[in-house]
Amino acid sequence: MACHYIKEQGISIRRACLIFNISVTCYYHKSMTTDENQQIADLLIKLTDENKNWGFGLCCLSLRNLMGLPDNHKRVYRIYYELELNLRIKPRRRIKRAKPLPLAVPDKINQSWSMDFMHDGLNDGRSFRLFNVIDDYNRQALTVEVDFSLPAGRVIRSLNQLIECRGKPVQVRCDNGHEYISNALKEWAIEQGSIISYIEPEYGQWRLYANTETQSRSLILFIRCLRFGRVTLR
Repeated sequence: MACHYIKEQGISIRRACLIFNISVTCYYHKSMTTDENQQIADLLIKLTDENKNWGFGLCCLSLRNLMGLPDNHKRVYRIYYELELNLRIKPRRRIKRAKPLPLAVPDKINQSWSMDFMHDGLNDGRSFRLFNVIDDYNRQALTVEVDFSLPAGRVIRSLNQLIECRGKPVQVRCDNGHEYISNALKEWAIEQGSIISYIEPEYGQWRLYANTETQSRSLILFIRCLRFGRVTLR
């Protein structure tokens, strides 16, 4: 504005500086940053054209170490940002996990069994386990076996006892516990002609029809009531 009034109105430089409240030194000062910024911009464009995968960090290090420019990294980044040389950050690809197939509703008994483990502790600190098997058709509890240790052999023996009095199941649904993924249980299923169906680790749809965990909790609660004398058997 001071330069405009000096040229148009013909007033002196000192008077124009007084009117616009600026110093005479500021009027005569000539900024040299424009040429330096242009030099940095040209070098940045050259570096990014030659090295397509370079980001701001490598460009700034190259200007400072290789070309000897002592510029502040903030100034270089401001020019880098104004030139829109920022590399596009690629979004992470989310792994699409296949959803499990919906569970088929059994239409008769022995079409699908479900088995599960629960555990609890005694007053002396020892823990015991409960092995539960139910029929998914009518949610009938077929067996509940309690012991301090229930390895794969005990699981197979309990299933054989059920088969003797009830018949063979078409499939047996279970989780991925170490008792269920053993080779002994897989060989038993092949001998019996049954299918072992393992549930998905991230989905609990099997509990829509197999309420073994709920029944086990109810049984454990009943055992605890017996232990503390809150329930009497007749």
